[in-house]
Amino acid sequence: MVLPSSSEPELALRVLVYSSNPRTREQVRLALGKRVHPELPELNYVEVATGPMVIQQMDAGGFDLVILDGEAAPVGGMGIAKQLKDEIEDCPPVLVLTGRPDDAWLANWSRAEAAVPHPIDPIRLGDAVVSLLRATV
Repeated sequence: MVLPSSSEPELALRVLVYSSNPRTREQVRLALGKRVHPELPELNYVEVATGPMVIQQMDAGGFDLVILDGEAAPVGGMGIAKQLKDEIEDCPPVLVLTGRPDDAWLANWSRAEAAVPHPIDPIRLGDAVVSLLRATV
């Protein structure tokens, strides 16, 4: 995504947030807010609760970032991350929420660009998201 010039309207960045737990999806939205950094456009969230819906949304395209809950059930975010990276040619960056910091190696296996452990730390999540989005805009 290209940042608009001052005369163009600013386009929101689309973020897909997957978790089978509605509270986790809410925590992600609250941690990141409407604008995660002043130099980045606003965030527009699409929340999904099932693995098949993640695939359907990603097949439709148009996302700038994907946040997947590695602790989701019955389909975990790490398996979905690997599938997305294997099947989508220009897959947007993926951030996986892991069960604990020691699970970062699993997120690496899934080919996710970043991992943040539960419980969600708004500063750590925000820093990871800013880093990923800056690389794409």
